[in-house]
Formats: sequence, structure tokens, C-alpha cells
Amino acid sequence: MKKLTVGKRLFWGTLSLFLIFAVLFIVFQQAREKQFKIDMLNLHLQDYNYRMGDNIEEDGITEESLDKYVKSHYILHLRVTLIDKQGKVVYDNKRKDYRNFSNHKNRKEVAEALRQGSGFDISRESNTLHGDFFYSATYFPNKNIIIRTALPYDDDLAKSLKADQHYIWFALLMMTILSITLYRFISRLDANIKKLHIFAQRADHGESLETEDLAQFPADELGEISESIIKIYKRLQKTKEEQNELKRQLTQNVAHELKTPVASIQGYLETITGNPTISEQTRKQFLDRCYAQSQRLTSLLRDISTLNRLDDGTSMMEFENVNVTAIICQIAKETALQLEARKMTLKTHIPDPLVINGAQGMIYSIFRNLTDNAIAYAGEGTEISIAARPKADGGWHFCFSDNGTGVEPQHLPRLFERFYRVDKGRSRKMGGTGLGLAIVKNAVLLHGGNITVANKPSGGLQFDFTLA
Repeated sequence: MKKLTVGKRLFWGTLSLFLIFAVLFIVFQQAREKQFKIDMLNLHLQDYNYRMGDNIEEDGITEESLDKYVKSHYILHLRVTLIDKQGKVVYDNKRKDYRNFSNHKNRKEVAEALRQGSGFDISRESNTLHGDFFYSATYFPNKNIIIRTALPYDDDLAKSLKADQHYIWFALLMMTILSITLYRFISRLDANIKKLHIFAQRADHGESLETEDLAQFPADELGEISESIIKIYKRLQKTKEEQNELKRQLTQNVAHELKTPVASIQGYLETITGNPTISEQTRKQFLDRCYAQSQRLTSLLRDISTLNRLDDGTSMMEFENVNVTAIICQIAKETALQLEARKMTLKTHIPDPLVINGAQGMIYSIFRNLTDNAIAYAGEGTEISIAARPKADGGWHFCFSDNGTGVEPQHLPRLFERFYRVDKGRSRKMGGTGLGLAIVKNAVLLHGGNITVANKPSGGLQFDFTLA
């Protein structure tokens, strides 16, 4: 047996509840309207009874005066009967053989009138006129008389008391309109749920989502949400694929970068161990080269570790108030010998102190890597400049520049890529890992900033970045 979809179950469930409500409402409304019409008819006859009672004198109840009153207040087919307190008929405008009338004390309308002052009975057959009548009786205790009026319960009266059917047709029309509207809405809902179900099954089994049945959703809010879910999933899948590709490339690059120093160390050590008679000077030269390559490995592993920490985000970092001025002064002292060897100068134009909220190690990495990069590639006799100015919306804007040769324009967009080198041979010779500028970019992003690089018109390279 085919299982009903969520949309169809919702449609039939809602429609069933509405049908039950509509039927109950119609039944209630019919009974209410019919009772209202009966009350109005009874009120009309009661009014007649009261007016007639007001015109009857206590000692003036005569056949002639009563006939005269009934004729003067004529209502078509109206029957008027007067009954005393004991139930005996003392007047009737339709029959005059009062001896043949049975006692009326137990008649429903008469009993109610004696007990409550008024009463009525609908559609009861008359024993004297042999027909159905609507009776309304009123008791006048000061005159010891009950006035009862009656109208024959014929087709005309039955129709007048019948509930109006127009609202039933209106209710049926509204129910039809609602059913069609509900069906159209539920159909769209059902279509969206079906597509989402298909999407969930295919996503769970790793199947392709580029199919016609997932190409377009109904134009409503749920359809837009469904499309957004699929787009987000596709975007996440694409991002995951890109991340996997980046990881693959990173693994290849790391393996390639590690291969050279490891091979060099291994070659030198094999030469030393394989030649016991090697001179002490050559042995020392080879060991120095092994040490230099091991330092390169240490730098590479340190930079990879730093990038991994940056990829993990702020959850792995402790933010605190950091004095950037002090960090730059520390870097200037640490690189003083290198700067002197290359006849370079480092000038700063920053306030003292310059304090921001950040991760001290990462801020140190930003300025240290930029400084090492300038020392390595700006050229001998050049000048490094570091300037800072406050931003209007908070934070600081930094400008790190040199007056060296710069780089060719085609290399600028890729300078922040991991393991990218403008001159691979020279970079390795200088001991660079190819990760310094990638660390700089990620550390700036970690602090809510952004960074750009460009060649200066007067010559040299300039990095502009912000730290919040």
C-alpha cells in the first residue's frame, strides 16, 4: 500500500477538520434559526393574546363580543380559543359545540400557561379540527381565563418556520474555495518536501545533485528556503573539495620542501660515515651544512605549526593588550646584525606606546616576517620604513615598505600563497620557507584586518594592512 505523503496527510487532515466544523456549524445554525422563527411566531401570537385579554372585561365575556373582536382583528386562518382555569373550553371561533370539546387542561400549551403564564406547542394535531396547528396560550389569572391562539401548520407555515438555506450554499461555496486554495498550497508544500527528500537521500548516498528534479522549486518561501539549503550544501561541498585540494597541494609542497634539506643532510652524513679518513676541515664543513639544513627544517616546521594555529582560528589564541611599539623595537634589536651586514636601515614612524587587543605571538609574526622578507629581497643599502596611523572607525592602519627593487607585477597577486616564491632558487638559498607572507596574511585576518601589497612608484615594495 502506497504511503501518503506529508502534504497529502496534512491536506486531508485539515479538510476533514474543516468539514466536521462546517457540518456542526450548519446543524447548529439551522436549529438556531428555526428556534428564532418559532419564538418570533409565538411572540406574534402572544401579542395577539395580550391585546385580546386587555379588551375583555371580567364580567363581560360574551360570545357576541368575542366574535366581534376576532372579526375586527382578523388574521387569516387564525383560531382563537378561550379556556377556563379548569380546562373547559368557553369560546372557540371555529366550533361552537362546546359540550363536545374535551378538557384542555393537560394540553401542553395550556399546562405551560397555567404554570409559567404562557406556553406553546408546535405541529400538534387538533382533536376537534383534525389538522396540525401551532398553538400559543396565555394565562390571565385576574380573569381566570386562558386565551389560546393557533395557526394551521400547513405548507406555508412550515416554509416560514424553515431555516434559510442561503447560508448553507454560501458555506458550501466557501468550503469549496478553501479546499481548492488549501490543495494548491499543500501541493506546493508537498512538492518542496519531495524535492528535499530526494536531496537528502542523494546527499546521504553521495550522488549528484545536478539533476532536473532539483533544478527549480515552487516560487514561495519554503521553495526559497529549500533552494537556499541545496545551494549552501553545494557551496559547502565545493569548499570541502577546495580544502581537500589545498590540503593535497600543501602536503605535496611540504613534502617537496622537506625533501631538499633532508636529502642534503642525508648526503652529508653518508659522506662523513662512508669516508672515515675524511679531513677534519671537510668533516666540519659538512657538519656545518647539516646544521644549516636542520635550522631550515626547524623554521619550516615552526611556520607550518603557526599556520595550523591560524587555521584553527581564535579558539586557540589568547587575546590581550599588546604594545606594538615594543614588539617592533624588539625585532629591530634582533635583526640589527642582519641589517648591518646588508647596510640596511629600519625607521619607524609610530606612536609610543601603540596598544591593540590581539594575540602577541601572531602580531610579532606579522612584523618579523615582513622584516625578514625585506632584509632578504629588498637589496643592500635599502631602507625599511614602518608607519602607523589611527583609523576613523577604530583600530590602526600600518604601512610597511622598503625602497628596494620591488617585484614584477604578475607576482603580486600570489605573494601571500603558501610556498609561493618569486625566485625559488634564491629563496631557498636565503633560507626562506615560502610561508612567511602566508602567515602575515592569516594573522592580519585573525585580527579582523586586511592586507594589500603593491610596488611603490618610486621603487620598492609596500604592504598596507589594518589591525582592529
